[in-house]
Amino acid sequence: QVQLVESGGGLVQPGGSLRLSCAASGFTFSNYAMNWYRQRPGKERELVALITKTGDSTNYADSAKGRFTISRDNAKNTVYLQMNSLKPEDTAVYFCNTYWKSSNYWGQGTQVTVSS
Repeated sequence: QVQLVESGGGLVQPGGSLRLSCAASGFTFSNYAMNWYRQRPGKERELVALITKTGDSTNYADSAKGRFTISRDNAKNTVYLQMNSLKPEDTAVYFCNTYWKSSNYWGQGTQVTVSS
């Protein structure tokens, strides 16, 4: 059974940083690309960043470029999202995601609130 468990969210001031983690289980983590999505209040869920199974290639939404970094540790079955220079518009629930055996899997999400 695939499980994705996010952690690391919280309240942070504008300009601050957070590091999100997503612990994966139930599948061979190192064989699959991983994604971070977010859902801002009143908006649809959107892709923030993705990383290939080996971690040798990443891609980011324009809103995340230069501020967010996605990485993974295949020995720990964990994917990370380092978020720097946070803005109020980054306030959202952040979700970990993978596409495994023709199905999308999601974690429960972690709330990030950027506010002074």
